[in-house]
Amino acid sequence: MRALAVAALLAACAAPSSHVQTTLYLGRAIPAGGVVDERAVEAFVADTVARHLPAGFTLLAGTGGWRDAATGRTITEPTLVLIVLHPAGEHGPVEAVAAAWAERFGQQAVLRVELPVSDLRF
Repeated sequence: MRALAVAALLAACAAPSSHVQTTLYLGRAIPAGGVVDERAVEAFVADTVARHLPAGFTLLAGTGGWRDAATGRTITEPTLVLIVLHPAGEHGPVEAVAAAWAERFGQQAVLRVELPVSDLRF
């Protein structure tokens, strides 16, 4: 009986998560100069983020930083952190938002972090 309980527990732990949390880090420094302003952010959220992620999202303001390999200096910039909970395997809408941000604002890349969600409820 005890072995059966342990086996059931291990099986539950090994079950793949049905949802993931994807976090996009959207740098606001424009490579050609300047910063993505609030009006441009609001327009992007309205016409791109809300359209691709109608089930919902969270947008936080932050500051990002990294070390420039060429100069050794730490570079910082204002950053938006976009958090999305979505079914595992359904990456298209999040990828579309990341690609649109990079294209619209001339970004070389958008950092993406994805984590399994172990407990999702409302």
